[in-house]
Amino acid sequence: MKLLALESSARAASCAVLADGEVLAAAWQATGLTHSRTLLPMVEDLLKNSELSVEDMDAVAVAAGPGSFTGLRIGAAAVKGLAWAAEKPCVPVSTLEAMAWPLAHLEGNIVCAMDARRQQIYNAVFRAEAGELTRLREDRAVSLEEAAGDLAELDGPLTIVGDGARLCFDFLGSRGLPCRLAPAHLRLQSAVGVGLAAWRLWPGGAVSAQELTPVYLRLSQAERERAAKKENQPAFESNS
Repeated sequence: MKLLALESSARAASCAVLADGEVLAAAWQATGLTHSRTLLPMVEDLLKNSELSVEDMDAVAVAAGPGSFTGLRIGAAAVKGLAWAAEKPCVPVSTLEAMAWPLAHLEGNIVCAMDARRQQIYNAVFRAEAGELTRLREDRAVSLEEAAGDLAELDGPLTIVGDGARLCFDFLGSRGLPCRLAPAHLRLQSAVGVGLAAWRLWPGGAVSAQELTPVYLRLSQAERERAAKKENQPAFESNS
């Protein structure tokens, strides 16, 4: 089975091709350029240099969320376009689970942390053992305080991965909770992890291009502001 995987949920953008769970080719960058400029050209170059095409794939996988609202929309739109044109199914995977798979060779708890701003993180927790993962916590948006209290209940070492890893590491350390950062080259999100997660979901996790939707976990800032304004707006009083 061949998979084309895309990741654009945070600062880094990447793409990868996997065959039966093995990485054939990958491209990754975190240069600060917008994903709308970089993602599809990366895919095009990767496939061209690998002498492959989307038509050679069995499916196209994507990190569906949580993550940056703009980044998730760019990734979903790119995958929809690629899959629709080639008549291929899509495999949406949890961004947080995808972050954990490159660390599945470790033993212990993998704490996935994405910076959700305002002292919050997008978080999930997995137990890594013998190259496999067992989910311990569902994807969630939580405060650092809540996460620290919950993680203190887990047995075994804590390895933190993700673009919010340093934030989480510093906070847990200030609370006296021992933990370690994932190696720098495995810390940020990557399409390799997306492909590894999607391969394990196949074929049950596949959806059509039309059905693919991002998973945000919480409202965008604009939506939160609109809701707050609506909540504070005085009730309409009829003159009749």
